[in-house]
Amino acid sequence: MQITDEKTIPASKVLIKVFERLGIDKIFGYPGSSVLALYDELAKENSIKHYLFRHEAGAVHAAEGYARTSGKCGVVLVTAGPGASNTITGIISACFDGVPLIVISGQVPQDAFGKDSFQEINFVEIVKTFTKAAFRVESADELESLVLQAWLIATSGKKGPVVIEIPKNVLENEAEYKNLTLPADKNFSILNNEVTKTIELLKSSTKPVIIAGGGCSNSVGELLEFAEMLNMPVVSTMMGTGSFPQNNPLYSGMIGLYGDSAANKLVENSDLLLVLGSRFNDRISSVFDLDLINRKSIIHVDINAKNLLRNLHADVPVNSDVKMFLKELISSVSGEGLSDFHFDNFINTKNLKNEYDEILTVKNVVKYLFEYTKNFSPVIAADVGQHQIALIKNYQFNEPCKLLVSGGFGAMGFGLPAAIGASLAQDKRQVVVITGDGSFQMNFQELAVCSEYKIPVKILVINNGYLGMVRQLQEEQYNGRFFETALKNPDFVMLANSFGIDAVRVTQNDEVTPALDKAFKSSEPFVIEFVTEPFENV
Repeated sequence: MQITDEKTIPASKVLIKVFERLGIDKIFGYPGSSVLALYDELAKENSIKHYLFRHEAGAVHAAEGYARTSGKCGVVLVTAGPGASNTITGIISACFDGVPLIVISGQVPQDAFGKDSFQEINFVEIVKTFTKAAFRVESADELESLVLQAWLIATSGKKGPVVIEIPKNVLENEAEYKNLTLPADKNFSILNNEVTKTIELLKSSTKPVIIAGGGCSNSVGELLEFAEMLNMPVVSTMMGTGSFPQNNPLYSGMIGLYGDSAANKLVENSDLLLVLGSRFNDRISSVFDLDLINRKSIIHVDINAKNLLRNLHADVPVNSDVKMFLKELISSVSGEGLSDFHFDNFINTKNLKNEYDEILTVKNVVKYLFEYTKNFSPVIAADVGQHQIALIKNYQFNEPCKLLVSGGFGAMGFGLPAAIGASLAQDKRQVVVITGDGSFQMNFQELAVCSEYKIPVKILVINNGYLGMVRQLQEEQYNGRFFETALKNPDFVMLANSFGIDAVRVTQNDEVTPALDKAFKSSEPFVIEFVTEPFENV
């Protein structure tokens, strides 16, 4: 580590200089007394733009959307106590889905520790089980090195959230900015026998299937090349949506609880599974006979060693980045004489048909949306519920990172702030939000952010008067006792207007396309409320 400047500066300024060095130019947050020293430094700078959200949960979801769309590390800044605790849902969501975040929280001064001081919580201990790391800064002198370490942890291996808690007095002290050498990332190495064993299993297989998970988002070209080289069918998880072009004839759909039946059947009838970047968690495994699955040949590739052998037996467990493994496999397969594979019952479920229900349904809305947007392929952020499943089943994603969902944690309220972050990652390009009336009410206060910063997100609110997915489960599992799932909603058009945002209401099919046209021709944020069939199931 080298020192280029021995002058001491405020610790908050040290933090700004580290962020500048790491290329961080956007911060999502909410101020409070314990972090005002840092906000004061941000006010003096013009290299980093702070976006004021109306709730800390929204700030974290926005950082998720920004990170997933830009490929950078999202940064969140909040105060102590409730400011910190309000970030927990977003942090867990980022942990499940492997999203790189640095969450900086304030803390009471060190001389107030252990005295039940105002807003004192041991946030580091609270978040340790659902972060990649959590640090409390003990002195201003260690701030620079801890931030660099946090950035490396957040962006390496399976990416994820890191929390840095800074006591108020530490942030107000002075420290030396040392311009420390950036720490080195971990290098993964592929063992030759892992590739050799994989090729041997492929040679003996007649019905192989590739399962593309969220870990495939950076290996789109390699995945396409490998699948087409061997004519191998591909299915995806929800988080893997778009990693393989859904208009490719080798694609058979999403697997799992709400997946495509043809894709699930393909997996059931296979004799070999090449699982790439997927945990194969309960949302997938619950629909299969695991004894049957575990009798198949399985190659499991995951950058997180903890995922290997956790939910599957694997004949070849490979702790590696998917892109690196596929590159090695492609170069080794060439010249091996592997014959083309053929699957008699293979069906591409994503050849979408323009068949519409007579009444307005969420499936209709999604189909109209696909027809309207298929030529410019926007990023779409979805919340959790029937609209999310309808979107995945009726929209065609042919590129990675175009679908943003809280996949592993299923957090309602994710969609709108995630879309804001995604739009900011693309210099305020238009991004679509599709959300339910229940999910929208979790974070609709972030309409103020859209209005204040003129972020042109297009917000599609599916208003069916119910917590739709829960109501569907009550119908299927509890004899239709719809207890506490009916919603008395606000007027969403008037709500949008109160934030200074234009909005329209759609109640029938012939109004959908004109509403979309009006929304997308606007350079401002826009809300469309779709009043849909309340008892539709997906």
